[in-house]
Amino acid sequence: MDEHDWLAQRFEENRTHLRAMAYRMLGSPSEADDAVQEAWLRFSRSGTSGVENLGGWLTTIVARVCLDMLRSRKSRREEPLGVHVPEPIVSRADGIDPEHEALLADSVGLALLVVLETLAPAERLAFVLHDMFAVPFDEIATIVGCSPTAARQLASRARRRVQGTAPAPDPDLTRQREVVDAFLAASRGGDFDALLAVLDPDVVLRADYGAVPADASKVVRGARAVAEGALTFSRLGGPNLVAQPALVNGAVGRVVFRDGQPFSVMGFTVGRGKIVQIDILADPARLRQLDLAVLDD
Repeated sequence: MDEHDWLAQRFEENRTHLRAMAYRMLGSPSEADDAVQEAWLRFSRSGTSGVENLGGWLTTIVARVCLDMLRSRKSRREEPLGVHVPEPIVSRADGIDPEHEALLADSVGLALLVVLETLAPAERLAFVLHDMFAVPFDEIATIVGCSPTAARQLASRARRRVQGTAPAPDPDLTRQREVVDAFLAASRGGDFDALLAVLDPDVVLRADYGAVPADASKVVRGARAVAEGALTFSRLGGPNLVAQPALVNGAVGRVVFRDGQPFSVMGFTVGRGKIVQIDILADPARLRQLDLAVLDD
């Protein structure tokens, strides 16, 4: 085995871990793949002499690539000014693909990713590396370019935001299905009271339709407002919309097709027997980036 083949083998052994980390950093499977590929290019051009912890070294490379990408979003004003739903990982309703399962370890639901999107790049990196991957603060400090104390403070600020904002999901998929099915049945049946019964009083709905039409994307708060919106959508949707059951970031969701083409992905966060958050990605450009072929298996 020559050196290039040896490097490639070592990299492949770490690819799943690196992609999982990059997805938490970037909130996009396609961008995570880009970050991992860029890390491979850097890794393959560098020597490994003197590297004792190859996995840790690769983690550092990917983290730096992701931090550059996050900062580039800010500097080029690429981050959406309004509603933004991260790109989810969609699996069949009857189980998560093993590759997806590795990506979604630690219950990386859409609700958590939505909160991570609100963090500054350095805060997000410090939180993901330390709280999700147990990277020491002295190593995080080297990546960010600050002191270990400052890195600890970055993670602490991010942790407070996450704990105070991201709702805790119910881990029982059967219970999730019961609640989501009841919500959808009430929407189809026009039963306003039944909708209120399955919605948390403080439920939040985020709908991301992308750039066009400009006023389509919105955040709706409160059970009554979400119920009214669900009834309106059900009346206007028509028979050409078909909702297929799926797992969205490991939780119960739906992929909606219009005339056979992907129209939206709906992720539901269920807690304490109620729907506490609904995230809808209907941005045509980003829907095309999703791997929905798994639903056809």
